[in-house]
Amino acid sequence: MEKRDILLVGAPMDAGKRRQGCRMGPDAYRVAGIEQALADLGHPIRDLGDVSPDPVDIPDHDHLFALPECVGWTQALMRSAQEAATQSVPIFMGGDHALSMGTVAGMAAHAQDVGRPLFVLWLDAHSDFHTPDSTGSGNLHGTPVAYFTGQAGFEAFPALPAPVPTQQVGMIGLRSVDPHERAALEKDNAMLADMRSIDEHGIKAPLMAFLDRVRAAGGMLHVSLDVDFLEPAIAPAVGTTVPGGATEREAHLVMELLHESGLVCSLDLVELNPFLDERGRTAKLMVDLAASLMGRRIFDRPTRSF
Repeated sequence: MEKRDILLVGAPMDAGKRRQGCRMGPDAYRVAGIEQALADLGHPIRDLGDVSPDPVDIPDHDHLFALPECVGWTQALMRSAQEAATQSVPIFMGGDHALSMGTVAGMAAHAQDVGRPLFVLWLDAHSDFHTPDSTGSGNLHGTPVAYFTGQAGFEAFPALPAPVPTQQVGMIGLRSVDPHERAALEKDNAMLADMRSIDEHGIKAPLMAFLDRVRAAGGMLHVSLDVDFLEPAIAPAVGTTVPGGATEREAHLVMELLHESGLVCSLDLVELNPFLDERGRTAKLMVDLAASLMGRRIFDRPTRSF
């Protein structure tokens, strides 16, 4: 197995939504042993600690929750991602999903610098394709895909150095998508695999089709893993639970196939709210999935004792 330098980057962002708790996510991953789990696979690994948002002097918005803070996080994480990508595989430990506005934008800028297209695999119950104008809740963790694909309405946010074309986005695990979001994504040829299609055809087929597209384009792949991709019964520590998510084995299969592809350049771990967890079980599962992505084989998984 190829050994890859890994940088852990904490992003204790809790500005993308009103329900708080995701700011505790990075430390929960550390307590759950993410550094040791990846080091045990032989990868050189370093924890850079936590990023802080840039100070931003823009007014609050009546409808959008914590807009200045979200803009500050986006600026800081865009810069951190672009810097980290030059020397390693960065793993961004969140934090709510609004952090992906910065991480994906930074990785896209890096990909542009090295002359390769960036593709994004969105493992999530939601498509997060709202804009500041369309979101009914005002929670910006529902907008990152619209932002980094260059949709209108994000004038308060940093200009994108390299927008990711919507046809270079693949979404797996969808089961809570507003009709207008779905119509817009289908129009722009995003790859969408909802849980109905996964029930009928399995999770491997859409993933392999998307990886074939990445490979054919000579692309790099950023993976964004939301806790609510998973079935809530096995991953309760998220404030946006939607029943009917991926099973533990389906999720591990995705990670194992991603590892075998050799295409992954970066990873988000998002929406973990330790306040809602049960004895750390969700954090431990997310750490196990990260280890599968980085090469842990099925028969190498540890036996847990409690």
